Amino acid sequence: MKLPRSCIACFAAVSAAVALSTWTHAQPPTGDHKPRELPILQKWSGDFPLAHLDRLPEGQKDTSTGYIGKKSVFENVWKAFKPEEPVLEMDFSKNLVVYTRNVTFYNQLSIFKVTLKGDTIDIMAMETRSARPIEDHAAMAMAVIPRDGIKYIQAGNERIPVLDEH
Repeated sequence: MKLPRSCIACFAAVSAAVALSTWTHAQPPTGDHKPRELPILQKWSGDFPLAHLDRLPEGQKDTSTGYIGKKSVFENVWKAFKPEEPVLEMDFSKNLVVYTRNVTFYNQLSIFKVTLKGDTIDIMAMETRSARPIEDHAAMAMAVIPRDGIKYIQAGNERIPVLDEH
């Protein structure tokens, strides 16, 4: 059976489109999307008084994970977190302070790994296990990381946008 020229041309065009699509979209992802561990430049653990939750950034007062990207917010949080220590100098144009804290039970925390996947970071922390309720203080861990490429922080099932507010 012989096909008309218009069918042959149409078949050739569709075959070329499928081959081009496969070639351009079936390539392995570039290194930009591979998860990579970010360096932790400094870190601290301690207690944070529940009476000062209002010092945490807007929209992050109820989450267990968050970030501080502004000097004035960091100063207020630090004064509640480490009142006996002078406020540290931070370059928020280059770095972020990320944190994790207790919201249900009191468990000591320590951030040990921060991974950037695309434009979103995941914060991993070690935590003791207890059934001790949170009363006056929640345990909190903070870490300084480079901010380059970060647009979101994964906080449970939601992503917190990282604003350029320094």
